[in-house]
Amino acid sequence: MLKALKYLGYTIALLLVIILTQLRCNIPVSELTPKYTNTESKFIEVDGMQVHYRVEGNGPPLVLLHGTAASLHTWEGWANELKGEFKIISFDLPAFGLTGPNPANDYSIKYYVDFVHRFMDKIGIYEFHLAGNSLGGQIAWNYALTYPKQVKKLVLIDAAGYSLDRQIPFVFKLARIPVVKDVFAYITPKFMIRKSIEDVYGNDDLITDELVDRYYNFTLRDGNREAFVARANTTFQYQTERIPEINTPTLILWGEDDKWIPLEHGKLFDKEIPKSELIVYPGVGHVPMEEIPAKTAEDTRAFLLRATL
Repeated sequence: MLKALKYLGYTIALLLVIILTQLRCNIPVSELTPKYTNTESKFIEVDGMQVHYRVEGNGPPLVLLHGTAASLHTWEGWANELKGEFKIISFDLPAFGLTGPNPANDYSIKYYVDFVHRFMDKIGIYEFHLAGNSLGGQIAWNYALTYPKQVKKLVLIDAAGYSLDRQIPFVFKLARIPVVKDVFAYITPKFMIRKSIEDVYGNDDLITDELVDRYYNFTLRDGNREAFVARANTTFQYQTERIPEINTPTLILWGEDDKWIPLEHGKLFDKEIPKSELIVYPGVGHVPMEEIPAKTAEDTRAFLLRATL
């Protein structure tokens, strides 16, 4: 009995050490801003948030929407490739990046669509091409349904929308477990962030310490962890039955090795959207625009510049 109690004591002590070493305070946005902005960065007030955004280049506007836990930085490769022919507009969505949490705590797809609409109205751009990855893709196709006259062409990159038959990603599962989800807002191991990035990349050799640090630092941005938990527990209205109503010319880009959203969903988008085409990238994961920015940007450029009948 004494031996068992001693073992239990060691186990508890070890768990406390692990918890304490992984306990990380939130990082003030003022500390992150100098590190993750550049000369193109601007801030504008929308819905009580200071939204971080960039407008780069000249030409027809191309609006880019990132996915869960990402930021406008996910599009830097595309911005460099495409700003010679397009006006590239990227921004940190509510709950993510430097923009941070929504004061109203609303993370429904309807809210995100309305937010994008208000943001575009604020910067004075009313007609544009629209591209989105993952959550950003789901917002993008819902936006095209809601405001069809504003979206000239649509690009969906491993877009969310259809119900997942496979298990949801581990980090989302944790954020839905009672008690655990409360702890998640204070204890966020860096190895968990690296594991999530490894899950969305097809080629782990492309994952740098700098990349992991950026995702990790934005996770710790004041309010972002609580917002992630709130969003993970939001019941989404998918309205996938309306996808065949999308009449916007649509390019669908998909990583063949996507572990989060299967290629079958990309094929389903292609089947159900009347004016669509699908390009699949072997060996690539959930974020093709990060893994192979030059190739995905080249395919997108050709699609956007092509005359539409």
